[in-house]
Amino acid sequence: MAGGITETGELYSPYVGLVYMFNLIVGTGALTMPKAFAEAGWVVSLALISFLAFMSYMTTTFVIEAMAAANAQLRWKRREQEEDKDSSSDYSEDDDGLLRGRAEPETRPILSVQRPGGGGGHVDHFDIVERVEMGQMASLFFNKVGVNMFYICMVVYLYGDLAIYAAAVPISLMEVACGNHSCSANNVKYNDTDLCWGPVSRKDAYRVFLSIFTVMLGPFVFFDAQKTKYLQILTSVMRWIAFTMMIILALIRIGKGRGEGHPPMAQISGVPNLFGVCVYSFMCQHSLPSLVTPIFDKRRVGTLVVCDYVLILGFYSLLSFTAIFCFNSELLHDMYTLNFTDNCDVLGIPVLRYFLGLFPVFTISTNFPIIAVTLRNNWKTLFHRDGGTYPWVVDRVVFPLITLVPPIIVAFCTHNLESLVGITGAYAGTGIQYVIPALLVYFGRRHLEPLLGTDAVNKHRSPFRHTFWVWFVVVWATFCLMFVTANIILEDTKK
Repeated sequence: MAGGITETGELYSPYVGLVYMFNLIVGTGALTMPKAFAEAGWVVSLALISFLAFMSYMTTTFVIEAMAAANAQLRWKRREQEEDKDSSSDYSEDDDGLLRGRAEPETRPILSVQRPGGGGGHVDHFDIVERVEMGQMASLFFNKVGVNMFYICMVVYLYGDLAIYAAAVPISLMEVACGNHSCSANNVKYNDTDLCWGPVSRKDAYRVFLSIFTVMLGPFVFFDAQKTKYLQILTSVMRWIAFTMMIILALIRIGKGRGEGHPPMAQISGVPNLFGVCVYSFMCQHSLPSLVTPIFDKRRVGTLVVCDYVLILGFYSLLSFTAIFCFNSELLHDMYTLNFTDNCDVLGIPVLRYFLGLFPVFTISTNFPIIAVTLRNNWKTLFHRDGGTYPWVVDRVVFPLITLVPPIIVAFCTHNLESLVGITGAYAGTGIQYVIPALLVYFGRRHLEPLLGTDAVNKHRSPFRHTFWVWFVVVWATFCLMFVTANIILEDTKK
C-alpha cells in the first residue's frame, strides 16, 4: 500500500500540468459546440457556458480537496496499522509486556498522533503524493451502494464516450470518400440516402467505415493498449493547428463581410442540448488524480486551475462565435470541421481541406483504445470481490466484448453526434462532473473530522468550503436533469 494502488508516474512542473489539463478538457467535443450555440442563441449560449464553466471549476476544486483528504486518510490508516504491528511485537516479548500492551490503549489518546504538531514530526497529512483515483476515493468515503452507483455512472459515461468516438471517425471518412471535399460540394446539406459511390448510399458507406474502424481498433480492447508520449505530442500539435486554422479562416471570412450567420439571441428549445454539450466539453474531474498528483509543486494548483478555466472558456467562446457568425446556422454540421471541407470559398487549398476532414480520424482513433481499456477495467473493478479472480474466458473475452459491442451498436444505429454528446453529457456527465465531486468532498470532510480533529486544516481545501456550495451543486444537478428529461418527453410527445 505504500505506493498506492496506481503509480504516480514521472513528476512535472505546474505549467506542464496546466497544459495537460487544457489539452484534456479541450478535445474533439469542442467541434460539436458551434451548432449547439447556433440553435440556442448567442446570448443564452454565452451565459450558460460561463455559468457551467464556473460550476465545473467549483467541482474541480472539490475533487482536489477530496484527493488531499483521501491522502490524509490513507496516511492515518497506515500509521494505525504500523502502531498495531509495533504493539503486537511488544506483546510477544513477555507476559508482563502483554499485560502492559493491553492496558496502554485505555489510557493513551488513540488519535493524538494524527493531530498537526503532534509528536510525529512536521508531516502535512494533506500532501497529495499518492494518486488516489475517483473509484478509490468512492471506496474510502461512500458506502457499498454509493460505490456501485459511482461505477455505474462512470461506465455509462465511458460508453457514451466510445459511441461518440465510434461515430465520429466513420463520419469523417465518409465525408472524405463521398466527395464532399470537392469544390462542387459548395456547402450542400446531404441526406443519408444520397449516393456516395455507385449504388452505395452515404449511410451504407458510413457503416462500411464503421465496420473497418471496429476491426482495426476493436482488438485493442482485449489488451492493455497504451498511448505513447510522442503520439500524444503529435496529436496535440495536430489538434491545435486544426483549431487555430478554423478560427483564423472564420475571422477572415467575417472580416471580408462574407459572414452568412445570423444566430438568434435566445432560443430556449436549443438549451437542453447546449447544456449537454457544454457539460461534456468541461469534463476533467475523472482524470484529475492523474493530472494533479505528478505536479511536484502544488502550492499554486488553485491559481493554475483558475487560469485553465478562464483560457478554455475564452477559447470555446471564440471558436463558437466565429462559427455561428461565419456560417448559416442551418448549414452548420454536427462536426464543425466539415464546414471547412465542403466549400472551397471557405478553404480553397485541397491539402488543408483533407487535413481538417481527417483531423477527427487521427485524434479520436488514438483515444478510442485508451477509453475502451479504461471502461473494461471499470467493469472488472465493479464486479470484483476481495480475494476472487476471474476465469480466463471472463477476463479476456467477456469483459472486452461487453465493453466494445454496445457503443458499436449505438454507432451503427445513429451517427447524430449532437444527440449522442447531449444525452451522454446531460446524464452521466452530470453525475461525474457535479454530483460525485460534491458527495466526495462532503463525506470526505465528515470522515476526516473524527480522525484528525477540527484543528487539522486541508491546505488544498476548496474556496467554496461552506456546505451550502455542496448542496447548491447537488440541487443544480437535479434541476438540470429534470429540465433535460422534461424536454425529451415534450419532444417525443410532439412527434
